Amino acid sequence: MNKLKKWILISLLISFISGVLAIALTFDASTFDAIIQIKSEYIILAVMLHILSLFLQGIRIKSMCEALGYNINIKDATEIVTSSMFIAAITPAAVAGEPLRVHLLNRRAIPLGKATAVILGERLMDGLLILSLAPIALYVMRGVLASSGANASIDAALMIGEIVLLCLFSLLIYGLWKPKQTRKVMYFLVNRFAPLIGKKKEAMLPRILERVDTELEHLHDSVAIFVKEGKYGILVGMICTVCVWALDFSVLPVILLGLNQHFQPLVAYASQVVLMVIMVVSITPGAGGVAELGASTLFSFFVGSSLLGIVVVAWRAITFYMNLAVGGFVSLKIIKDTDYIKRLFK
Repeated sequence: MNKLKKWILISLLISFISGVLAIALTFDASTFDAIIQIKSEYIILAVMLHILSLFLQGIRIKSMCEALGYNINIKDATEIVTSSMFIAAITPAAVAGEPLRVHLLNRRAIPLGKATAVILGERLMDGLLILSLAPIALYVMRGVLASSGANASIDAALMIGEIVLLCLFSLLIYGLWKPKQTRKVMYFLVNRFAPLIGKKKEAMLPRILERVDTELEHLHDSVAIFVKEGKYGILVGMICTVCVWALDFSVLPVILLGLNQHFQPLVAYASQVVLMVIMVVSITPGAGGVAELGASTLFSFFVGSSLLGIVVVAWRAITFYMNLAVGGFVSLKIIKDTDYIKRLFK
């Protein structure tokens, strides 16, 4: 398990250094005063909101499994959520989180195909929600930048971002509905533009296309399973997904209330949606470094400079370090009796 320890260390080190830098670069006398006056009950509330979001993710898995005719109790479902979040937080681009969830569901007598449908269904619901909110969030951030006198190039970049995200959302929906037609269009575009990127990168395209093709098929099959066998699971899953993200996005505003900060709630929520999009494409373990830098930039629009570092670290502690702590504790039992993690971190 030496590789596991190495990834834990790397993940913690990157986030720790980023957090220390965020505080060091923004700390002054007023920071100390704000810390003394902090309302601890709001920080406790923020922690409870995140714990509730983990519990709701467990309910989502349980409900989606039951919709397909398989029983799993909330305790086991929540254990699967927390342990997989721990593994996801210490692997680059969170690549190991979903496979572990599928594996743990399969160990609870749920067929591999159905377990895959449940977990991919979860990720699809998360992705659809964030992608649908992202253009709105960028529009809100454009308004904030305009009021602060941002130049036209930044405004144009954000507008392009809105259009790109809307296109990605549309492609995802169409890809799920018509995967074969999407594949044809994708291959046509790649073959047409491949010569423009150079021979070395062109040689990598077949593998990338094969991976995207496989994922589209898996997503399409997963949706088909729920449409045919468990439509109720889709409804409950979407309700739980909205509640999960509403709770997690409420952590930041509650922290700000605890620090006696005045802010626009809509901007606080919008900044986190944009940040989630940035973190998804990060290749560092747990989006370490990227999360802190992105948060410092986006939160600076509504958080005073002297408190920016403290807010970023507090937000990251609740939404990331807590996952590591709780997930690590739960995983102690799972690591002892599963070969999957041992094989993963050889």
